[in-house]
Amino acid sequence: MNLRTQITEEMKAAMRARDTQRLSAIRLLLAAIKQKEVDERKDLTDQEVIAVVEKMIKQRRESIVQYEKAARADLAAVEQFELGVLQAYMPQALSESEVEVAVAAAVTESGAQSVRDMGKVMSVLKIELAGRADMSVVSALVKARLSG
Repeated sequence: MNLRTQITEEMKAAMRARDTQRLSAIRLLLAAIKQKEVDERKDLTDQEVIAVVEKMIKQRRESIVQYEKAARADLAAVEQFELGVLQAYMPQALSESEVEVAVAAAVTESGAQSVRDMGKVMSVLKIELAGRADMSVVSALVKARLSG
């Protein structure tokens, strides 16, 4: 079963269980997926669906920070719940040591010598680690490795 089908089935389960908060979060995700499909005029692959989920997770994290700064714990709690629902659709995250091994392999593979070659390394890693590692952490690891 592909990821989009799984999300649709979980939406149906949330409807049957009358879990309105979860249903709302899943509907937001399905709407974002559908919008991307309409924009690109094709059905999305699992990797592309994961990219949509990643984008939504990033948005939720940014919103939580903003709501907490504005002392709006009620809105932050809603975003936190949606974040939890979205994270369930992400593949198993890699450990820090696994990410470091992938960074080392990508640096070797791309032949990067300095920080100026960081784009080459990141393009390799973005494909390999999509949805399985926080790319801001990966970026910091690559930068440290190339500058040191």
